[in-house]
Amino acid sequence: MSDEYGLLDEEATDAPGDEWENLDVTDTEADRTARTQDREFAKFRERIKDADQFKVEGGVFDEATLGALYKLVQDGHIDALGGPISTGKEAHVFLASAGDCDVAVKIYRINASDFTQMRRYLEGDPRFDEIGGKKKAVVLAWTRKEFANLKRAKRAGLRVPEPIAVERNALVMEFLGTDGERARRLSELQLENPDTAYEVIVEYMRRLYGAGLVHGDLSEYNILVHDSQLWVLDLGQAVTVHHPNSREFLERDCENVASFFARQGLDTDGESLLADVTAARED
Repeated sequence: MSDEYGLLDEEATDAPGDEWENLDVTDTEADRTARTQDREFAKFRERIKDADQFKVEGGVFDEATLGALYKLVQDGHIDALGGPISTGKEAHVFLASAGDCDVAVKIYRINASDFTQMRRYLEGDPRFDEIGGKKKAVVLAWTRKEFANLKRAKRAGLRVPEPIAVERNALVMEFLGTDGERARRLSELQLENPDTAYEVIVEYMRRLYGAGLVHGDLSEYNILVHDSQLWVLDLGQAVTVHHPNSREFLERDCENVASFFARQGLDTDGESLLADVTAARED
């Protein structure tokens, strides 16, 4: 197994997900930029704060987050930030331009993140052993964890947004949509071929599990239809198969997916889906 997953220590690994390096959450260039407040950064900060589409996003664009965005611009990962694609308790996703392409920028809100909810996914994950309970460190590590999980899922053959760059609490990834409009969720569509869609999702779940990960929050709300294909989102909370709660999370994923497709008329349930997903790895 290659080290393309970024955090996998292949020499000490008997199976995917066994060993992970610690996540580095020390200050980055973005933190230092925010503290230094040079002239160009000051111009960038005022341009963002003066933009109408960001005035409703209180708590998102603190100084260090602005520093992270500024660093992403300097490194050529984004050219300009656009309006919000989606908003949530833990993160907001914004459209951004990068050359001739659109990308998505997911910004985790350090001050507003649901730390209590995150804790169930963090406890037992060896990547967080040295981080402790500091909210900033947890959120920064969570962002890097999503970046690593996306790489692992893509390597396993899932259609997920291409992870492009991560800086502090900002994650740049492929934008799934057309002309600035995001792709629609499975929950927003009337499926013409639910049997085929179900087969694809089952295969995705098998491949992810075979790669040593459990999504942990899979449902019709984070599966998109883009270019006539199904794509999986939101892997920030995904855990390794050796996490103490991984079985519980996988059972919940299976129940959510099976319940949705049962409502589409398919003869399925969480228990049979769980058996399908785990069969190859347990043989």
